[in-house]
Amino acid sequence: MTVDLWNAIAAEIRRAGGEPFVLRGERSIGGGCINAAHVLDDGARRWFVKLNEADRLDMFAAEADGLNEIAATHTVRVPRPLCHGVAEGQAFLVLEWLDLSGHGAQEALGRQLAAMHRVVREEYGWLRDNTIGSTPQPNEQSMDWMEFMCERRLGHQLDLAVKGGNRRLHRRGEELLDRMPDLFAGYTPAASLLHGDLWSGNYAVSAVGEPVIFDPAVYYGEREADLAMTELFGGFSPAFYAAYNEAWPLDAGYRARKTLYNLYHVLNHYHMFGGGYGSQAERMIDQLLSELR
Repeated sequence: MTVDLWNAIAAEIRRAGGEPFVLRGERSIGGGCINAAHVLDDGARRWFVKLNEADRLDMFAAEADGLNEIAATHTVRVPRPLCHGVAEGQAFLVLEWLDLSGHGAQEALGRQLAAMHRVVREEYGWLRDNTIGSTPQPNEQSMDWMEFMCERRLGHQLDLAVKGGNRRLHRRGEELLDRMPDLFAGYTPAASLLHGDLWSGNYAVSAVGEPVIFDPAVYYGEREADLAMTELFGGFSPAFYAAYNEAWPLDAGYRARKTLYNLYHVLNHYHMFGGGYGSQAERMIDQLLSELR
């Protein structure tokens, strides 16, 4: 990273914020496997900056739009985006810097997430495509949740799997798509605003005890998809689930469907990282098919 890069981003911070910002310090911080992360400060204020290759600018633009979509609900706190662009051959996204040194607050997160999910639209999907991790996530809108899941979510990931050479996974996945209506018999979910990638690494607590979520893959869909992912890798307490269910109880069929929703994320991990995620996805598909017989 060069001084010219940081000075160029500082200039964009001044332009977008409408206030003086003379760069005094820059430091790299860890925590992500897709983007480089840094903090810029002028001695009085700090900004959180993400960097990637110039051709990933649209990924940052979609992230900014997703954060604004959540922020507009006044439910769960998110870092506010300031600006994004390309400088010195690097795409960048500048976000509000938050002190995330707090702990707990999972009961509050459960209530706030339920309130966010109460924000609904008529169509599933979103006004633009975005990414799940580094993978393109198509969000073309649909009035039919089954169509959206089959084509924009599981079908999309299965197509990526077959391009990667895993034809058995694709074949078994296609069998599952044929049986999916059985999981939704008599049940039509609301098109709720979703974070879209809600694992414990995308949640923290501010220094004043406020739940904060970030790195979204926003779209409108079945709220169970967000809840399912919180269970995939763990890290959320019983108080979180109790508070959520008190605010908006989950449908009795959630236990059967959560494996389906988490299959999307496991398939995406297989696409990004390979390894044992392919076998895990096959086991999940086999489990779902056995339950549907």
